[in-house]
Parts: sequence; C-alpha cells; structure tokens
Amino acid sequence: MSGQSLLVPGELSPPRSVPGSIRRPEYVGKPMPAPYTGPEVQDSDTIERMRIAGRIAAQAMEEAAKHIAPGVTTDELDRVAHEYMCDHGAYPSTLGYRGFPKSLCASINEVICHGIPDSTVLRDGDIVNLDVTAYIDGVHGDNNATYLCGDVDEESRLLVERTRESLNRAIKAVKPGRQINVIGRVIESYAKRFGYGVVRDFTGHGINSSFHSGLIIPHYDSPHATTVMQPGMTFTIEPMLTLGTHEYDMWDDGWTVVTKDRKRTAQFEHTLVVTETGAEILTLP
Repeated sequence: MSGQSLLVPGELSPPRSVPGSIRRPEYVGKPMPAPYTGPEVQDSDTIERMRIAGRIAAQAMEEAAKHIAPGVTTDELDRVAHEYMCDHGAYPSTLGYRGFPKSLCASINEVICHGIPDSTVLRDGDIVNLDVTAYIDGVHGDNNATYLCGDVDEESRLLVERTRESLNRAIKAVKPGRQINVIGRVIESYAKRFGYGVVRDFTGHGINSSFHSGLIIPHYDSPHATTVMQPGMTFTIEPMLTLGTHEYDMWDDGWTVVTKDRKRTAQFEHTLVVTETGAEILTLP
C-alpha cells in the first residue's frame, strides 16, 4: 500500500450560494430533516422525477471527476459539482443536510465516507471518492464512485476495481420477493475472497422525496434485514470495502469517518428502483 502520510483537516471555504429560484429540500436551515412517513414503494411519476435527479447527480459527479489530478483541492471539485447542479436547476442535497457545509462529499484514502471538501490538495497516488446527490422537483438522486489520482499502487487499484464489482454484483441480486439481506450477503461473500473488511455502520438507504427515508440497506449479511423487496421500491446500495478492519474513528468535525487502522477504503453507489424482474439504475449519466 502507498506510504503516503495520513490526512489532516484543511481549511473550509465560505458556503456556496444557490440561486433563489432553485427549490430547497425541507431540511435546509434546520438541525435535522423531518421524519419520512411515506411509502418505500414509489409511483411512476416519482420514479420518473428520480430518473432526472439521478441523471443530474451522475453528470455532476462525472464533471467533478474530470478535474481529479495531483495539485487540485477537494474544494475545487466541490465547486465544479455545485455549479453543475445549480446550472441544471438542482439543489446539492448535502448542502445544509444536518449542517453539512458543502455540496458533495470527498473522501480520500483512509476516509470511509463523509469527507468535507476543503483546502486539502490531492496527491499523486491518492484514491478519492466523490459522493454527489441532487434534489430537483421534490426528489433526490444519490451516487458515488472512487477515482484514481495519478499513479496509484496496485493494491489500491484492485480495491477500487473490486469495490465497483461488489456493487455490480449486489445490483444483480436485487429481485422482487427477495429479502434486503441478499444484497449484503452478495457483497460480503465477494469481499471475503480478498480479505477485505466490509463497513457495517454506514449503509445504503431508502431515498425518494426524502434523502434518507429510514429503510436500511446493510452491506453485510444482516439477519435483521428481512424487508422484502417490491417493485417500485427505491433505495441506494453503496458498499464500503477496506484493506483492513471495518471499524472506524470519526474526526472532530462530526462527519469525516476514517478506518481505525488508517488503511485505505473504497466505495461505489447507485440509486435503484426495483422492477418486476430486477433493478433499474436511476443514477446513470
């Protein structure tokens, strides 16, 4: 694994503005969102709106990823995604969610998730996860991917490639009538082949008009995840695999989650809707 020094917090830039014409989620300006009380199965109109939100989120992530290179700050990646979403009439869902100060999450190397974009400069050999969610017309679309920055060591490159594959395998396991825990079973059994840890305390989630509906999608084989998938259910799958332990520490910012052993970690995510025969990915660019 790369012998690079561990990350430390950088400096935050001022909050980015969103045009007043863009509709905000209800939680903006509040300490926490209102509890979701609606159904996990969505109607065709909601799903169509989620396709639009998902496409914008995927395209914003893709646009930001074009700028990943040694010497670029994570704050610059945030700016690119923020402007893309606003230019397309979408609100960056993370901005103001439970007080999160930025428009995407940028998680480098040992950061499992929820890294806050700041003055941190990307280095040759880093791996960086971008997590982008867009809110438009009353619904959210959420996706993330891990990217290579410059010349990345083989161990890290394989971790990224296999984490992507674990998501692909999990998506193929989605079928109406199956329990949610089949998703984690597929991810965990694949990860174990390579000795990877599977993060347990951060999961996929139901998503619709609510950023996090309350439905939990574990990425390990949980005996408690017995909810049966039905056509029209919308949720994310977002496995986080590690080169070592699945245990974690959290920085003092209350957001940045790092592996306890500080070994590297990768993540990939799509928003899905369960169909009559499987799953449709809603976060395609």
